[in-house]
Amino acid sequence: MHDVLKPSTVEQKRKRRTRWIWPMLFTVLFVVAVIGLIVVKTAMMIVVIGAVSTLLVWFGFVAFRRFRSGRTTSAAAFAFLALFLLLIDVKALQIRVMGAMAAKMGPPPTTVTSASVKDEDWAPRLTAVGSVSAVQGAVVSTELAGVVSEISFDSGAVAKKGEVLMKLDASQEEALLRSAEADAQLAKTDLERARDLAMKKVVSGAELDSAQSKFRRMNAVVDQMRSSIAKKTVIAPFDGQLGIRQVNVGQMINAGQQVVGLTALDPLYVDFALPEQYLSKLSKGLEVTVLSDAFPGRQFKGKLTAINSMVDAVTRNVPLQATLENPDHALHPGMFAKVEVALSETKKTIVIPGSAVSYAPYGDSVFVIEKQKDPKTGKESDMLRQQFVRIGEARGDFVAVTKGLKEDQTIVSTGVFKLRNGTAVTVNNDLAPKPELNPKPPDT
Repeated sequence: MHDVLKPSTVEQKRKRRTRWIWPMLFTVLFVVAVIGLIVVKTAMMIVVIGAVSTLLVWFGFVAFRRFRSGRTTSAAAFAFLALFLLLIDVKALQIRVMGAMAAKMGPPPTTVTSASVKDEDWAPRLTAVGSVSAVQGAVVSTELAGVVSEISFDSGAVAKKGEVLMKLDASQEEALLRSAEADAQLAKTDLERARDLAMKKVVSGAELDSAQSKFRRMNAVVDQMRSSIAKKTVIAPFDGQLGIRQVNVGQMINAGQQVVGLTALDPLYVDFALPEQYLSKLSKGLEVTVLSDAFPGRQFKGKLTAINSMVDAVTRNVPLQATLENPDHALHPGMFAKVEVALSETKKTIVIPGSAVSYAPYGDSVFVIEKQKDPKTGKESDMLRQQFVRIGEARGDFVAVTKGLKEDQTIVSTGVFKLRNGTAVTVNNDLAPKPELNPKPPDT
């Protein structure tokens, strides 16, 4: 005979299952709310607070009923969960209030350095690239072939005009010279004897003329031998600095063999070219500044000394030549040079530090610092306004602005890449770098 469950027992099990359905549903709701808080953060803050508050009320209600029915263990668990949800709710409210206050107050002001827009007299400068060349320079060579018998200079030494640099073996020419001098002396004696005999009418005039011709011919041979000997001695044609020796003692060299380079290093020429549209503004005597990559930060001053009479038909540039002093022989012919020609006229130019410009493909801009009032509080503060500008010539740490700024405006001088339009700022120039027209950075 089978046992039959009593109705009261079935009812009790059904009630027990029903009591666990709602807690499980609210637990799922709590987990979903927490996940939403993590994913969308403050965008769902209000929804999360509402869900947590609802779950808090339900857990509190369940804990109260469990205490009344005598199930203290489960009641304590639900009470603990209700307390935990209360703490979460309070913290969420605090976060929301703090976020609202931060949004109302806005971000803190950014500290920047400032510079004033100046209107200065700038002499326009024309820039070009060129090469350094020597006023006097040559590769000393020999006119005759021979064997090197003596070298009287060191590579890189300084030579004076007329100083002997090298000698070739001239022993054969010297022997021929002595023979020619003896023949010339004999011809002179014969000429004097012929003159005495001619005065006595002993010899004819034709014989006297022959003696005179022989004397002149022998003297010419002597001069020729002396010239050959002189050409076997290489001398410095002008004062200058010698290059690297290209011959050695005992070497057999041919006519035209290069011996050593000789260059006068002070003064020097700088050859460059400018477009033809500037021809009307160019004249002799204009100041020229030369910069070299070999001497960073150093300027070499000179004058424009020559303007070519013809314009290059291919490039439409006019060749120019400047002369500059080089007393310490720092520059050498063949060096690359950056040339700036200062024109005589001057004009007013808006000038700002180059570090104040934010360069971008769509246009260059600066940030102007202006006083603006807060429409809510009425408080006046420094605000940024992005202003697009057109940049002109750069000179030292400064650049010229041809359009976009006015004199006496205040702009941000450094760190413009991190700024945005409408940002509140505070100005602090205690550590601001000072721009210079002719900067001299320290060696690094």
